[in-house]
Amino acid sequence: MDDLTTIATSDLLARAARLRDAAFGTRVTFSPKVFIPLTKLCADRCGYCTFATAPRELPAAYLTPDEVLEIAGQGAEAGCHEALFTLGEDPERRYPEARAWLDEHGYASTVDYLRAMCALVLDETGLLPHANAGAIDEAALAALRPVAPSQGMMIESLRDDLAAHRGAPDKEPARRLATLEAAGRLAIPFTTGILVGIGETEADRVEALEAIAASHARHGHVQEVIVQNFLPKPGTAMRGAAPCPPEDHLRAIALARLILPADVHVQAPPNLSDAGRLGDLIGAGIDDWGGVSPVTADHVNPERPWPALDVLREATERAGHVLAPRLTVYPEFAAQPGHWLDEATRFAVLDRSDAESLGRDDPGSSWPERHQAAANVGTGAEVVQAGRRSGAWYSGADVDPVTLIPGAARAGGAVAEVLAAAAAGERLGEDELTTLFTARGPEVAAVADLADAFRAEAVGDAVTWVSNRNINYTNVCTFRCTFCGFSKGPLSLNLRGKPYLLSMDEIAQRVREAWDLGATEVCLQGGIHPDFDGDFYVRVTEAVHAAVPDMHVHGFTALEVTEGAKRLGEPLADYLTRLKDAGLKTLPGTAAEILDDDIRRILCPDKITTDEWLFAHETAHQIGLRSNVTMMFGAVETPRHWARHLVRTRELQDRTGGFTEFVGLPFVHMASPIYLKRGARRGPTWREVVLVHAVARIAYRGSIDNVQASWVKLGRRGATQLLRAGVNDLGGTLIDENISRAAGAAHGQGLTGDDFDAIARDAGRYAVRRSTMYAAT
Repeated sequence: MDDLTTIATSDLLARAARLRDAAFGTRVTFSPKVFIPLTKLCADRCGYCTFATAPRELPAAYLTPDEVLEIAGQGAEAGCHEALFTLGEDPERRYPEARAWLDEHGYASTVDYLRAMCALVLDETGLLPHANAGAIDEAALAALRPVAPSQGMMIESLRDDLAAHRGAPDKEPARRLATLEAAGRLAIPFTTGILVGIGETEADRVEALEAIAASHARHGHVQEVIVQNFLPKPGTAMRGAAPCPPEDHLRAIALARLILPADVHVQAPPNLSDAGRLGDLIGAGIDDWGGVSPVTADHVNPERPWPALDVLREATERAGHVLAPRLTVYPEFAAQPGHWLDEATRFAVLDRSDAESLGRDDPGSSWPERHQAAANVGTGAEVVQAGRRSGAWYSGADVDPVTLIPGAARAGGAVAEVLAAAAAGERLGEDELTTLFTARGPEVAAVADLADAFRAEAVGDAVTWVSNRNINYTNVCTFRCTFCGFSKGPLSLNLRGKPYLLSMDEIAQRVREAWDLGATEVCLQGGIHPDFDGDFYVRVTEAVHAAVPDMHVHGFTALEVTEGAKRLGEPLADYLTRLKDAGLKTLPGTAAEILDDDIRRILCPDKITTDEWLFAHETAHQIGLRSNVTMMFGAVETPRHWARHLVRTRELQDRTGGFTEFVGLPFVHMASPIYLKRGARRGPTWREVVLVHAVARIAYRGSIDNVQASWVKLGRRGATQLLRAGVNDLGGTLIDENISRAAGAAHGQGLTGDDFDAIARDAGRYAVRRSTMYAAT
């Protein structure tokens, strides 16, 4: 490597910025956090520190558990993800008061108490603890790993003769490096950094950064490096020292970006620079702002308040980047929990993750969900929630989503390039679609705007809907889909009513009732009952057709028809032909979930494969049956899986032209078994919902003209926003919708034509009632 210290500042910064853009694109992250100063007592006396305090100046040696929970609860209420525990190093070594407090409360050490408080916060609030306990040994790091997904300790400098560290034996470089190495051996996602301007030279900074890089090369555990600028503080030994010159700070940031491996994130605290300089920090190569708290002060730098999030976002976007919240663990680590996370923290991280393993970005309170069995809830949720309820939006919840559309639209970097290609008529592949799913901030509105233009081009301004009724003829199922809150085994009661199987007479009666209510379609879906043979579905179709000959029969998933043919030993094409002759008109696209077998092994391990789903629909199209594409998203998959799903179904549409619409189905987590067993996320974020529908419109341009929003999972206000993001159809009135409600959806069932008119008007459009095949009625 060149001698970076000899390069002119402008060139150094430009090189660092290019490297940052290549590694992280336009995204700059931050961690919404609360700052919990567990103890301000410290065995060390650093020349720049105002955090460490004498016992006589404190009401108590340590915060109490109640005080810790009060701070953490404020963070959960504000939608934070991180609880940053900061404390002095080994204070009981210096202060008898600290030793006495620990003895009185039954703790062997400060780290022992820290471990207990991390566990308390994790369990009670769901905030993810980040433990910053200083130069501790391997045993202490290991003790904290089950309660803190990430830990940290600043290297500061490897100079052993700095006046700033006189009286601070824990700042001895060998001790700091030993802690960094121990964290690597234990596979702890670790934060470290350097302090710039405390008497060291630029060559010293390079030495420290190279040591960090070398440790990361051995273990891969350094997730971020903080490049912090020194500012003198009143009341400290260095109160008269000069602050770190801005140019030195910018050069140190650029050096960090150029010396560290590309997968290590570089951070500069935004509150230690003037608001007008924030763009300069981005220009020097940072990709992260660190922890920013809407609740608590920076107790290490209390004289420097956090910038308001709007200020940080504005500065980031002015620099041509977009802001995104993250967790205490960065996505690269959260996405590999088997290696980097203790089993005890894996679900806590997953529960606050979005599909990219970043922090969920819907505003509002967020709390861990606790559930209890419900004695009698009919066909609704199998469980009811106990404890504090989150105020953030979730699929199926009775909370309105934040308004993203319409919004200020602006995109740069890779997202802008893909949008330009799509606008020019290029067909986007898996990589390009995945890029669009990563859009943040004003990029989301830019994606939605293009999608809406494609919607107007394809179908105009009409918002279509169909009058239909769901008939779920049985909730008994032999398959073990881990996401399904509706079906049950034949002996299962689950405190949610007995398993049922409708008779043919009951099905016919529901069809006649639906016709009398104005329905033109019945949607037939149910569990795979162990007593069914393939002729059951034929008999159901015949019963519906006999009851109301003009009723459109939209029925039977790819799983049902595949299983029916298999149980009869009949070729699928022959079996589907018999169903068609009995009156079946179209197939729903459900049972698709995510068309990727790695994900299907988690969500529906004994269900049909991706190829079997595609084959069932291709066969249906070949014999003259139409169908639709669905995608259930937000459980365990990533944006690449969404892109793969869209590409695979588009390729089938190219061959057959048999799909009438795409329907996005946001995962409803509340009563889903996989969530209750701590194996899935809380469904998609609202940003992800918007992008799935918008990107589907872009992906299917010229292939599938209709994109539908599932109002029962999104609510009316959510559906209204999606009408500005490429959606043109609101689905059906859904008389007797049970499946979403069984998973915990709260939006009820059965909209009317007047309801659809109102939703369309709110979006500046007009509603048109349609048939299943999209003819006006």
